[in-house]
Amino acid sequence: MNSKTNIKIRLIIMNFLIFASWGAYLCSLGVYLGRNGMGPKIGSFFAIQGIVSLFMPTLMGIVADRWVPAQKVLSLCHLLSGIFMTIAGIQGARYGSYIEFGQIFPYYALSVAFFMPTIALGNSVSYNALTKAGMDTVKDFPPIRVFGTVGFILSMWIVNFTGFKDSHMQLFVSAAWSFILAAYALTLPACPVNRHPESRSLVDTLGLRAFSLFKDGKMCIFFIFSFLLGMCLQVTNGFATPYLDAFGRNPDFANAFAVKNNVFLSSISQVSETLCILLIPFCLRKFGIKKVMLISFIAWFLRFGLLGAGSPTGFGLVLFVLSMIVYGVAFDFFNISGSLFVDQNTDESIRSSAQGVFMMMTNGFGSTLGAYCAGAVVNHFTRRPGFIFGKTMKVEGWGDNARAAFDNLMSGWQSSWYVFAAFALVLAIVFAFVFKYKHNPEAAKAE
Repeated sequence: MNSKTNIKIRLIIMNFLIFASWGAYLCSLGVYLGRNGMGPKIGSFFAIQGIVSLFMPTLMGIVADRWVPAQKVLSLCHLLSGIFMTIAGIQGARYGSYIEFGQIFPYYALSVAFFMPTIALGNSVSYNALTKAGMDTVKDFPPIRVFGTVGFILSMWIVNFTGFKDSHMQLFVSAAWSFILAAYALTLPACPVNRHPESRSLVDTLGLRAFSLFKDGKMCIFFIFSFLLGMCLQVTNGFATPYLDAFGRNPDFANAFAVKNNVFLSSISQVSETLCILLIPFCLRKFGIKKVMLISFIAWFLRFGLLGAGSPTGFGLVLFVLSMIVYGVAFDFFNISGSLFVDQNTDESIRSSAQGVFMMMTNGFGSTLGAYCAGAVVNHFTRRPGFIFGKTMKVEGWGDNARAAFDNLMSGWQSSWYVFAAFALVLAIVFAFVFKYKHNPEAAKAE
């Protein structure tokens, strides 16, 4: 086995473990919360991922750039994330269906705080190792990163088919993956640390040089739209499975495969990701970052619109599946392409910090505002007379009142998805006019 192949395999395992830890709960937590009286709090559980991303990825990126090699910071973050997620799972086991927000949320929040930086850190470790091995990050990273999505899918399938999607056990699955990665990360190729003891600048000392990227008009606009598009990231993660689960209130849909296996259905989104990631090198070289981002905006519009128009059976199920498929384009053409764009437009000395800034704008400001806004929209349209998003997801009997309550509920969900779709469409139109970027396909081929 040559050295390049060895590096790829090692990075594949790292990406697999990072996203397996996330996939264990990200798309199923909403079902667990909804069935245990915390449906109205779903927005808070997903917003905390954005809140901690406002500072943790940047802070850990600075530490990795200035003091501690990125692979060791990655290990420490997953160790702490696993510990706090385990405590959250223990709280879930202890209180069962009587668990309250304050009994689980603090430990979940601390776990997420240490997990979120690891996405950017994993990118930095990958880019460093590939560059040192003389490989092309645009060409060689996406096929490696695709195994992160494979790990995410595997975790989703585990929690779906074991029944853990309805319980706290999904938190223990996440913690287990984190502990494995904490040990494995210590074996990864060493990343450089740029201490620059000769520099007396406070900005350099604190590792804040990456924020100078906002002085570049192109990068500033890119980060602003990264923030706006980041608002879409947690909408379907937090609300797609509870939405599908809500169809179970209707006896006509209660036993539908899409309802009983809503997490598995959602995993089609991640299967789509694995294919779309492989398109990124071609699309970036052929179309450039502006058109790739525009494609992502339009894909988000379709993602939300198709969810609103779908249902668990018949042609409605086809629309659901199409929504899952288009998610791969929506997510990858923004998240992965954006990360590569930042890497190619920043100096090596601020690589980890720049990735942290990108995460701060997307999974930080964008995700936080998006989660709270999405929660407000969903609660506004679905919390109507006859429906409470609470302890039970079932209706006693199926008389006219129950049917009217169900129709009210699903009408509210549909309106919510169409609001999200309209938001993505407006962003696409504005971005097309505001972001000035001239792509040179010939230069891209030569890189």
